[in-house]
Amino acid sequence: MRTVINHPDRPPHPAYSHGIEVKGAERTLYIAGQVGTAADGSVSADMGEQSRQAIANLIAILAQAGMTSANIVKLTIFLTDLAHLQAFYGAAFGALSSPPPATTLLVVKGLADPAYLVEIEAVAAA
Repeated sequence: MRTVINHPDRPPHPAYSHGIEVKGAERTLYIAGQVGTAADGSVSADMGEQSRQAIANLIAILAQAGMTSANIVKLTIFLTDLAHLQAFYGAAFGALSSPPPATTLLVVKGLADPAYLVEIEAVAAA
């Protein structure tokens, strides 16, 4: 159902795939941007913790649809500072499936709440 498509003249990147082809999918789930807000409404000031929470929130939405991170075909990641990239990678590796989905990472001036350092949206197929 899911096939990784990468440039033929470049080695695969550990953090993203250039493309994902989906065949025979019956369902597509579009997940709105997930941020690092915990169930009690708190938001950690730590980038690694916000990233872990945002990923946990994303995985919870997938679970509600009967899916896992292996169903993600496209991620869009918004960071408020490029200096946060390594902390995000540290939280994401191991929490998301491999091979990684097609991914776009953007550094933005800000998110909906100044406390947010990361936001992740996804498309999943099953």
